[in-house]
Amino acid sequence: MNARTPGLAILLLVAMPGLCLARDKTVHLAFANAVAAATQSGKLDGSVKFYLAGTTPPGQVTVVNDNATTHKKTNAFGKSDQATCDWALQSALISLQDAAKAAGANAVVDIVSVQDGQDYRDAQNYECRVGFLMSDVALKARLAKVH
Repeated sequence: MNARTPGLAILLLVAMPGLCLARDKTVHLAFANAVAAATQSGKLDGSVKFYLAGTTPPGQVTVVNDNATTHKKTNAFGKSDQATCDWALQSALISLQDAAKAAGANAVVDIVSVQDGQDYRDAQNYECRVGFLMSDVALKARLAKVH
């Protein structure tokens, strides 16, 4: 065993908490781009439409579930903010699509991002928290039938 090994191990243990928090930030990214990519790749089937708070679907809206939520995380290590956040958003949208179908809805409306109990409302962007190891997207919305 090398004499420097214990010192190096201690240094790494002390540095790891700082490294894990070093990249903790919140970013706002284009919602429509992630939805389009998920639809084109087949992750979303197009039977359920998604509307951020501040945008309204055409037609009459009947809410069938007033409190749909999802929170998805993904590995962010060595990946771009855009790639990891879009992946987490797509996973969240798949969950909302499944919930909408189960409720007989064809739309998810009034979508807002939620971090630490605070709502982020934007008609074009969603909010994602990016850390050294993980990125996450939390959403709440209403499931609705649009006629």
